[in-house]
Amino acid sequence: MIADVHSESLIGGVFDPRDDRALMHVVRHRAWSFTRRRGAEITVSAGHFALRHSGPSTFEVAQGTTAKVLILPASALQPLIGDRLIAGSAASAEMRLLMAHVHLVGEMFDDLTPAGAQAAHGALIELVKGVLRQEFDDTEPRLALALAQAAKDLVDSRLADPDLSPSMLARELNVSVRTLHRAFAAAEESVAGYIRRSRLEQARLQLLASRGRPSISELAAHWQFADSSHFIRAFKRQYGQTPAEFARSSGGPAPGA
Repeated sequence: MIADVHSESLIGGVFDPRDDRALMHVVRHRAWSFTRRRGAEITVSAGHFALRHSGPSTFEVAQGTTAKVLILPASALQPLIGDRLIAGSAASAEMRLLMAHVHLVGEMFDDLTPAGAQAAHGALIELVKGVLRQEFDDTEPRLALALAQAAKDLVDSRLADPDLSPSMLARELNVSVRTLHRAFAAAEESVAGYIRRSRLEQARLQLLASRGRPSISELAAHWQFADSSHFIRAFKRQYGQTPAEFARSSGGPAPGA
């Protein structure tokens, strides 16, 4: 579906993640804001686009916003989208080619044969894939923050994965490692620093368990620290106590070695 939106005001809600639809919003005037999980908000201003599949929970459109909205089959794009929101510039060559095709389809669709309509549909999907595969443009600080948040969401879902690294995240998000590091720099945190901090926080929560509390060596291995000593030093730097001291101060016995 291809639609033009001319809005005085609009607030929307959740899309069912089982729904086989992806939505691309290409904003022409004013802005379209999306509120993601944990309350993080991304605003897509004029001259930019957002593409999502069951990503943000709510959205709000500023008064006077105009946009072109494409409703696309998510199954064809899922490997490139995942459950994240993708934002970028509408001025790239790939986006300009896509929008030119959309304009032509809108003008000529009534005259197309079924075979021609199917070909136009297939071309549109391939052009959207071309937009998604282009390298992320991190010259816009707002977009860098959006990329950093997408990477953090991915880290949170794979914290115990031994392959979790900046290069793996970059591959999953279809960006270069350099672009990923620059996006985190804009968010004032390193990629490795966020991974380490998140793993330590999960280990800290496990130390609060009243039953089945893991040992120090088990925690170190599960959260991908090189060894127990490395884990203990990192834990103390972050929380000011060793894991054993923290466990005792929380009212339980110290975990075993």
